[in-house]
Amino acid sequence: MARYAYAPLSVEEGRGGGGRRSLPHDAAAEADRSAKVNERMPMFVGMCVLVAITFVLSRSPQAAAPAAAAGGGNAAVAATGGGGNVATVPEGTATVDAGSSGGGGGAAYESRPSSVIAEKKKKDNNLPVIQISPPNSEIPAAAAAAVVPTDPIPPSCDCDGRVDPASIDIGELRAKALASTPPHIIECSAASDGESQSACHLPPSTRYAALKQKGATLWMTGCSGAGKTTIATALEDRLVKAYGKHVYRLDGDNLRTGINRDLTFTEADRAESVRRTGEIATLFADAGVITLVGLISPYREDRDLVRKRHEDQGIPFYEIFLDVPVEELKKRDPKGQYARVESGELRHFTCIDDPYEPPVEPEITLRTHELKIEESADILFRRLEMDGILEGAPKLSPPGLPNPDGDEVIDLHVPEHLKAERRAEAEGLPKVLITDLDLNWLQVIGEGWASPLKGFMREGTLLEVLHFNSILVDPFNLTDNVNMQSSTTDFQTFKEFRPPDRVSMSVPITLSCTSYTRDLIESSPDNSVALTTQMGNVVAILRNPEIYPNRKEEIVTRMFGAIDPGHPYIEQIYNGGEYLIGGEVELLDRITYNDGLDKWRKTSRELMAEFEEKGADTVYAFQTRNPTHAGHAYLMRSAGENLKKEGGYKNPVLWLSPLGGWTKEDDVPLDVRVKQHEEVLNSGLEHPGGLDPATTVMAIWPSPMVYAGPTEVQFHAKSRRSAGASYFVVGRDPAGMKGSHQAVAHKDDDLYDGDHGRYVLQNSPGIGSMKMLSFVKVMYDIADNVMKVPDESRLQDFISISGSKMRLLARNGAVPCSATDIPTDLVDANCVPSGFMVPKGWDIVVDYYRNIDAGRWIPWSRPVVDPGADSRTKVGEEKFGSLDFRLMHKDYESFWHDIPMKPSGGEGNVINFVTEIPLRMTAKMEVQKALPNNPISQDSNDDGSPRYYTYGTPFFNYGFIPQTWEDPNLKDSLGNGGDNDPLDVMEIGSRRLDMGSITPCRVLGHLELIDEGEMDNKVICISLSDPDVNSILTMDDLERVKPGTTDRLRDWLKRYKTSDGKAENSLAGEDVTSVTEAMELIDETHQRW
Repeated sequence: MARYAYAPLSVEEGRGGGGRRSLPHDAAAEADRSAKVNERMPMFVGMCVLVAITFVLSRSPQAAAPAAAAGGGNAAVAATGGGGNVATVPEGTATVDAGSSGGGGGAAYESRPSSVIAEKKKKDNNLPVIQISPPNSEIPAAAAAAVVPTDPIPPSCDCDGRVDPASIDIGELRAKALASTPPHIIECSAASDGESQSACHLPPSTRYAALKQKGATLWMTGCSGAGKTTIATALEDRLVKAYGKHVYRLDGDNLRTGINRDLTFTEADRAESVRRTGEIATLFADAGVITLVGLISPYREDRDLVRKRHEDQGIPFYEIFLDVPVEELKKRDPKGQYARVESGELRHFTCIDDPYEPPVEPEITLRTHELKIEESADILFRRLEMDGILEGAPKLSPPGLPNPDGDEVIDLHVPEHLKAERRAEAEGLPKVLITDLDLNWLQVIGEGWASPLKGFMREGTLLEVLHFNSILVDPFNLTDNVNMQSSTTDFQTFKEFRPPDRVSMSVPITLSCTSYTRDLIESSPDNSVALTTQMGNVVAILRNPEIYPNRKEEIVTRMFGAIDPGHPYIEQIYNGGEYLIGGEVELLDRITYNDGLDKWRKTSRELMAEFEEKGADTVYAFQTRNPTHAGHAYLMRSAGENLKKEGGYKNPVLWLSPLGGWTKEDDVPLDVRVKQHEEVLNSGLEHPGGLDPATTVMAIWPSPMVYAGPTEVQFHAKSRRSAGASYFVVGRDPAGMKGSHQAVAHKDDDLYDGDHGRYVLQNSPGIGSMKMLSFVKVMYDIADNVMKVPDESRLQDFISISGSKMRLLARNGAVPCSATDIPTDLVDANCVPSGFMVPKGWDIVVDYYRNIDAGRWIPWSRPVVDPGADSRTKVGEEKFGSLDFRLMHKDYESFWHDIPMKPSGGEGNVINFVTEIPLRMTAKMEVQKALPNNPISQDSNDDGSPRYYTYGTPFFNYGFIPQTWEDPNLKDSLGNGGDNDPLDVMEIGSRRLDMGSITPCRVLGHLELIDEGEMDNKVICISLSDPDVNSILTMDDLERVKPGTTDRLRDWLKRYKTSDGKAENSLAGEDVTSVTEAMELIDETHQRW
């Protein structure tokens, strides 16, 4: 690699000492030095000549030029003014004004010969050129007489035989010097010949990430007075003050006083001015500064060279053409220059009698005579925002849409080519139970809705969420904290620097477990676990699990700020296990629910793509937990129109976002809402309650509802931003609810003040640039048959239709009112105005409220799964997971009474095992003794809800032995009678058996469980089809082949109800009985049957 180095000095030269002393040098090294000298000498000589010429010019009184001129050709200083920097104007030059704005244009004195201008025009003869040159006859005689002659008188030079400075063309000399200069000076070993110097600097991505913005140049070009400086100033003011961005303006005022002070207004100097300004802008932008350049810069070639310089460096460059008619500029004429041109006092004025070459394809054109200053600045601001310039991270989303929180696209689905491998791995991992509510949260995490979260929260992350409603992140590893949120929490060691960014995260997303699961994980050699649903399906792998105490009271008090044990989500927290598991997850497949609504479930990435397909330049999200009526539609349409009118957007897209996760029991079911929304979209704009499907995207948001008021609404907004929304519509009391009868302070009253949610959301930490759109009060206008903001001049024409009134009307089956005679008492008339809701949507709402107890609704996203039943069974009409589900056998009328206790011709200790609950399933399925034909169905809790095991994932198949019965009248030695059920069996093989299957099973022994004063014996067996059946003949064999299984069986039987708040069970004896004793029990219960 080439390395920059100075030419070597001898010892004497280096010391500056006396006599010269030669040192021995290697011949090759000497040749190399000579080559370097030869390479550098031309440039060195050229620089010396340039310095000498500059010195001579500065000493020569005859060579004085308008040195105070601005770079780029804006305006030279008039002969009678210009302040302390005014130079003597040579005889024969035209008088010009120093006050023109900009530093790179041509509203100035121009000393180039007309032949040069003609040549320039000839070069671009096919492109437009602005040049309005008044004929000489139009110049007033008096003014013409006052004009200084334009042909300079050659000065005399007593040069004493040296070069006459007047004969030197500085521009030509400069051009030659630039042409001979190596394009890239090698300044460090990281850059080889021909490479950019950026190889030796901090990478732009790192710099931009640290500065939280990208560098860019906005090059504003146009005639004098078009508004370049004014608009740049307004934009700078906004970016710096409101957004804290690093911005700097470059124009004639700050260029001519320094870097361009030596330049005149020759064509060469004008080009040099633009070049220098372009180089400065390139460096500023490379440093991460948003650089605003305001130069007339009349020539395309000069501007294109600046553009190329930026493009070569990979720096965004925006050419902004301020397109204003000359006649309009003459009217403005803020500095009187156009009037001076008209009077003949100024000549060669760009856009009048000197050419201006408009951009052919500028990035932005501003017709400032048609726009307010703020509107022009806003156009530029939106372009920067759309292109991601105002963010330091790489642009990860479509133009106009925000990056996900944490500047990282989160998609935790296992790639297709790795799915088989991961599934095989998961089969051998410890199983961790997740509820359907946990499944909702897993979907939120895995699909990127909680970006940048990659798993269930570790303890450190949870603490940040509880105390700050946000988390610290370092996505670009600026402070060596990139893995902070995905590492095991360390309470002893802290990094020197904290992560630089804070993102919104207000709701704890945790996974609870019991001591049973904790022990299972801690005793496993694996550093991963398999997340398993209530129905026994493995859906994800969690890596590097971190187990920590579930401090329920701390979580509840900090999350809700209210004391209400009857709050539905607070109940969920207190019902969770005593431990929490944190760790990063990998989804083995897409989470689906098979409930007919999956087509409306889209990942955050899919939504981004759909917004892009619709050409959205911004997205505003509207969350729903109720049917959408015309008032909602009015608000959503109005929001879109306001974004166009006031925000300047061309195509804002509405995201109709029904909440799909867990909700409390009395909320409107998910399927009712979604189907009603479908009709709203189907109606389009033909009905005042409809929405335009061309500018609307409906997609279910998968998160549960936690009813935490101001705390929760922050997550609602943040999560929508992770899928592309820049605006969130928020109403009164978002995410709130009334307190229960157990609430301490707000029994049956709002837990949170209705105005607090919006206020907190607007000022929450980490919310970034997301903006809120507030609801306004709308009422039904009986004169126009639409919902809208009430007209204060005719309030008598407006009636209120509240949510409670709508529900009452729906329960009563209200029909449409007459369009010409809408009563003020809708309930009494039992009618609903025709413009209140799309007709088919209203029919859906009426159907629900009139059949609210039918049980056919889908309250929230819960998986509808196949029970995994044996092929010889049949099911009823009701779906699995409901209390009405029934499983019957095709060959036997009754599972209990008609299937034989033992298979024919089997071993003496082999029985028929009927599977009720397959391996890993937690749905408490059992044969129903009281129902005809004794089908298998799900047991219920005391409150009538379906019952599930909550202690953990069962590691056994569970069922019963047909034709057996534990007689309540048969007492054990402790006086406990039988539980009045068939004899229960725990099959400890490794394969999942189908529900309702009949499996020959070898008996190994049994344990006598005492469950709430009843004797409930559990037979232990292994299926004859299990791979280990030939190795396991006794319980001792079981411990040898599967160590610890007996202890796990004991723990499960004793404690499986404790996670439901019940007391531990007990065992009549800790030892498992022998095979003989177990068979005696089986024969006894068979006789009792």
